Amino acid sequence: PVTPELLVSPSSQDRDLGSECPEDRGNWTGRLDFLLSCIGYCVGLGNVWRFPYRAYTNGGGAFLVPYFIMLAICGIPIFFMELSLGQFSSLGPLAVWKISPLFKGIGMGTILIVSLVAIYYNMIIAYVLFYLFASLTSDLPWQHCGNWWNTDLCLDHHVIKTGNTTFPVNISNTVSPSEEYWSRYVLHIQGSSGIGDPGRIRWNLCLCLLLSWTIVYLCILKGVKSSGKVVYFTATFPYLILVMLLIRGVTLEGAWKGIQFYLTPQFDHLLSSKVWIEAALQIFYSLGVGFGGLLTFASYNTFHQNIYRDTFIVTLGNAITSILAGFAIFSVLGYMSQELGVPVNQVAKAGPGLAFVVYPQAMTMLPLSPFWSFLFFFMLLTLGLDSQFAFMETIVTAVTDEFPYYLRPKKASFSAVICIALFLMGLILTTEGGMYWLVLLDDYSAGFGLMVVVITTCLVVTRVYGMKRFCRDIHMMLGFKPGPYFRACWMVLSPATMMALLVYNIIKYQPSEYGSYRFPGWAEVLGILMGVFSCLMIPVGMVVAVLREEGTLWERVQQASRPAMDWGPSLEENRTGMYVASLAGSQSPKPLMVHMRKYGGITSYENTAIEVDREMEEEEEESMM
Repeated sequence: PVTPELLVSPSSQDRDLGSECPEDRGNWTGRLDFLLSCIGYCVGLGNVWRFPYRAYTNGGGAFLVPYFIMLAICGIPIFFMELSLGQFSSLGPLAVWKISPLFKGIGMGTILIVSLVAIYYNMIIAYVLFYLFASLTSDLPWQHCGNWWNTDLCLDHHVIKTGNTTFPVNISNTVSPSEEYWSRYVLHIQGSSGIGDPGRIRWNLCLCLLLSWTIVYLCILKGVKSSGKVVYFTATFPYLILVMLLIRGVTLEGAWKGIQFYLTPQFDHLLSSKVWIEAALQIFYSLGVGFGGLLTFASYNTFHQNIYRDTFIVTLGNAITSILAGFAIFSVLGYMSQELGVPVNQVAKAGPGLAFVVYPQAMTMLPLSPFWSFLFFFMLLTLGLDSQFAFMETIVTAVTDEFPYYLRPKKASFSAVICIALFLMGLILTTEGGMYWLVLLDDYSAGFGLMVVVITTCLVVTRVYGMKRFCRDIHMMLGFKPGPYFRACWMVLSPATMMALLVYNIIKYQPSEYGSYRFPGWAEVLGILMGVFSCLMIPVGMVVAVLREEGTLWERVQQASRPAMDWGPSLEENRTGMYVASLAGSQSPKPLMVHMRKYGGITSYENTAIEVDREMEEEEEESMM
């Protein structure tokens, strides 16, 4: 005789199935782990070295208008979509494509992009570590000329300030000590003639890269259980340092000159399409959509975590942090321009030029310069590590979710293998010509390929899977359906905006360059292929999915585009409606009964489940009529 499901004790049922189930994925262990991990992931180096520069070159304070409009159209909706997909399925960026196996190539493209980014991003962290150690001295090594790496063009800013006034100094033909320290000592770029001639490995940089990978590995050793604790420090401490740098910056003489330069609105810029594209690009890369990190983090949430609230906290917090960082940076640049007697626009730079040349030079002009330099680079270190944790967790989670029986029990060993492999691939970045390779990776690894991945994801979820079904899934998970704002953005506004970004990037394509160096044609082709390969993963995945099905070609495409049988919430108790009893080994006729058996009552989420079931039944009746 068969024992009715309701009379079977949960413990005995679990014991019977235990031998067939893979090891548990795990969840966040603290209430704030997920939120702080998302904040740490989104608030990265780009907030400090890209946003302020983009703001002042695109209309100053007026840039905030397109910035927040693009945040509303493109940033927040895609952010919420990624979190919803991850939390609903509890799967990584590859396995989540059970939603439509035909498009699993999107996940493969994502992993390729993230792997390339992780290689060079950790090299930037290695540079930061190099400067961090160099700051542990009474005299900063880039403070004066006269070192073995300096040339005759080197000019100390003290000479400008205290030099003979009858001898006018033309600084346009000179180089600062910090610039020569960066290019001739740290990079030793004079030992390479270009990207085709990498030169020798810089062993001090190699050791810093090894240290950065070791730190990353130790922090992700136990997955989100360990990285979720580290972010309590790495996601919050940068704010303390940023406030200290901000207070120090605004109290300097000439600081308001820099802030005025940063924020003076030039509303005529708003008529330029370039400004709107730049705003959308800043949002796109700053929030980290499309890299799989958000989806991965959300997959470790409990099923009913309020990601709707978390979306607004993280996205708006990220925007405010970018604006604050602009004050901290430009207040110091204003002081620096006054000290050198040059306009602010001559000292303002973006990217590595700001972090490793301009700001370190500004630090030498302050009292207690090693202290402020150490704080600045320690802030960059914590900002960078959070993002790197996310990249690594994305890669590891994606692959272990594909092979849970084999890899989940050995997750620590598998993480070590990935870290070692990426470290070895990154060794070329530690050579004398490594900066050329880093620029190439930065320009192409997450360029148009990433945009194609995000656009396709948006279209598949809304068109192939179906907007109605996706909203119903969110209703089942959160207790309410997304409003007209989200639906309009997902259906039209977000994909249209990203399509415009993609077209703009292709039309306005410019070959990579580093300073006065122009990359050769073969390097450009190599860079373009990085983006093309991530896009090619989509049709490759389609071919594989179609070949696995049976029937005519059209029947195979239709079958492959439908959700897999086990698509849906990972826990049986959360599966209602179409998701009932579709898990392997499932015997439960209604997950609602499992809830009642375990908890002895019906909660608001069970009420939601009943509503969803009723909705589906009504739709089925309507379709039959």
